Amino acid sequence: MYLGDNFNLMLEQGLIQARYAQYGQKIKPPKIPVGNLKRDMPVLVFLISLTALTLLSLALLDADWHKLIRRFPRLGEVFLDMAHFSTERFSLTLLTFTETVAVAALALIYSLVLGLVLGALAAENISPWKPLPPIIKSFLAFIRAVPTPVWVLLVLASMGFGMASGITGLSFHATAFFGMVFAQLFEEVPGEAIEAVRAAGANRVQVFFGAVLPSSLSGIIAWTALRFETNYQEAAILGMVGAGGIGYTIMAAMNSYKLGRAGLAVLLVFVFALGIELLSAYSKARVKA
Repeated sequence: MYLGDNFNLMLEQGLIQARYAQYGQKIKPPKIPVGNLKRDMPVLVFLISLTALTLLSLALLDADWHKLIRRFPRLGEVFLDMAHFSTERFSLTLLTFTETVAVAALALIYSLVLGLVLGALAAENISPWKPLPPIIKSFLAFIRAVPTPVWVLLVLASMGFGMASGITGLSFHATAFFGMVFAQLFEEVPGEAIEAVRAAGANRVQVFFGAVLPSSLSGIIAWTALRFETNYQEAAILGMVGAGGIGYTIMAAMNSYKLGRAGLAVLLVFVFALGIELLSAYSKARVKA
């Protein structure tokens, strides 16, 4: 069918060209718009603004570029020293690594549950009250606008240092992320499926679990896997600000110039992150199959 359509289209074009040739006229190829100032104005404004911000940032940075260039070759020496892995206090390194994974997983679970609830309330096609979706989306946008380290620092000021602060701080941003993403997934569910379940006498909760959630399951799995990877990366960094985990071990080892111990901790972080990436790709492939 596809080849037949192409053949018919080529035949029609050939007949048109023959007809124009019969009357001594040439067919001009369509013009491709290369430059249009009005159309390209947003792109130009963005590039000019980005260039201006870059130059302003460099001016405000006031960096000693000569010193930076002179010491840049030492970066390779540091990496080489870190490659000489040291098992000194490896049990503590492994314990803090486990804490990082636990923080990422617990924050994922809490934010996933809250994100499903907020996403259902923020979806315009299933929300119980029409003014509610824009209110919730604005609230989630505000939470997402604040970076995760800021939320963790705010929680640390009230709850003190430890894993609980890391879990709570990560959950703020992850919940807002899930709420916005799930609301978009739920809004993409065909209205016919929702109306069919409602016509059978289902209430709002049954509509959600019977039609909306199954239709969005593949997207939920994909976004959850992506967010767990992000949670893990942020949890590894947040340990440096007092939230516990492998980040504290890396910072302490670097401050004491025990680069071999820091290198082993970084290797653990890398191997686990690579495992998450491979598992995420496998899960997406299985869902699409």
